Amino acid sequence: MIRNNTVAWGWPAKLLHWLGAALILILLVHGWWMTHMSPRPDRLANYAWHAAVGYDLLALIVLRLLWRWFNPVPAQPADSKPWEKLAAHAGHFGLYVLMFVVSLTGWALAGTFRVPMKMNMDLLGIAVPAIVTGVARPVLKLIEDAHKILAYVLAALVLVHFAGALRHHFLKRNDVLTRMLGGA
Repeated sequence: MIRNNTVAWGWPAKLLHWLGAALILILLVHGWWMTHMSPRPDRLANYAWHAAVGYDLLALIVLRLLWRWFNPVPAQPADSKPWEKLAAHAGHFGLYVLMFVVSLTGWALAGTFRVPMKMNMDLLGIAVPAIVTGVARPVLKLIEDAHKILAYVLAALVLVHFAGALRHHFLKRNDVLTRMLGGA
């Protein structure tokens, strides 16, 4: 099934979800590792690779939002309580906002490097223009802090999302998780 319907996700929605999940996990782990490693000659290459993956994640987020806007979203289980429906909507909204804002702050940060030309390519070699260049140190610190703090908030919300999916599967015993995995 290609298109979503009121009971199931289409394969493009599943692909975009899991590809995005993998990229987010990679970026979170790599971002933490890269900012905590000792300075070394390949540090700039790590930042450039991180930026490249981030640009591709941002493009994927845009594709995912377009797909979601033009396709129905499967209904929540009929026995969902109002607070569960609200939590699901708020959680998904928060995930999309944080994915977008963390990506944008990363993009802004990439343009502030002393060697920005190393930070202007995605994984496919497509040039990405800087959206911020040459900022004062306090502004740079603000962008860095925002990117880091929002990434941690995104990581926390991803964990809540994962816990919610497991709750649906193991405690509520409904199909919320399996319909995103592809099974019934």
